[in-house]
Amino acid sequence: MNNTQKFEDSPRGRQLQAFDRLLDVMDELREKCPWDRKQTIESLRHLTIEETYELSDAIIRQDMQEIKKEIGDIMLHMVFYAKIASEQKTFDIADVLNALCEKLIFRHPHIYGDVTATTEEEVKQNWERLKLKEGNKSVLGGVPTSLPALVKAMRIQEKARGAGFDWDDKSEVWEKVQEELHEFESEFNTLEVQSIDHQKATGEFGDLLFSLINFARFIDINPEEALEKTNLKFIDRFQYMEQEASKDGKRLQDLSLKEMDIYWNRAKNR
Repeated sequence: MNNTQKFEDSPRGRQLQAFDRLLDVMDELREKCPWDRKQTIESLRHLTIEETYELSDAIIRQDMQEIKKEIGDIMLHMVFYAKIASEQKTFDIADVLNALCEKLIFRHPHIYGDVTATTEEEVKQNWERLKLKEGNKSVLGGVPTSLPALVKAMRIQEKARGAGFDWDDKSEVWEKVQEELHEFESEFNTLEVQSIDHQKATGEFGDLLFSLINFARFIDINPEEALEKTNLKFIDRFQYMEQEASKDGKRLQDLSLKEMDIYWNRAKNR
């Protein structure tokens, strides 16, 4: 077996062959398929967002086969964007990958340079400083404006921490949560809903959520992931209630809250 054959049979060789095959398939689809030929960078955008959420769902469910499938779908989109750009003579997939490699090398001077960083926190702080050198006017400038609010809050807090702006101890963060909760409760926990200043209440509730997200980050909990797991748990239990009520010849919406609680407790105790 010659050296070329050995390389082709190695893990890296097989990976490169697979990527080369994907590029060939993309070229052929772009040339021959009416749907693929019609697509633009703009038309693919909403589909890419959808695929990203599908990957997120698969990760939450820890479904490795589905994760593999969704990674493939997103990989296709990345190659698709680069193919369209190459047709417009702006960049191609090689430009994308080389630019990415250069960025990673530049932002890891503790690996490729003479900077010392022995902890994750030091790496993050170096990363943010280097991004400012690249032209970012603010540490928070790299947070996409279109992120969902909960994810954005977490990223904002992580960026601020990377610049050294953070609490020293989790007890201080928890005190802030309690302070925000007390402010919200004392002013808006009232039976007179009509008397609530909803604009002010919205602001205070946002402050409370932001402080809770901050505490979650401080104890290494991903709040978006935690909330999504709770969403899935609630859906599972609620659908179980509907199924069990139907087995008993009842409709859930016709039951009293006390009767619903019986089914809910069954769902929790499964």
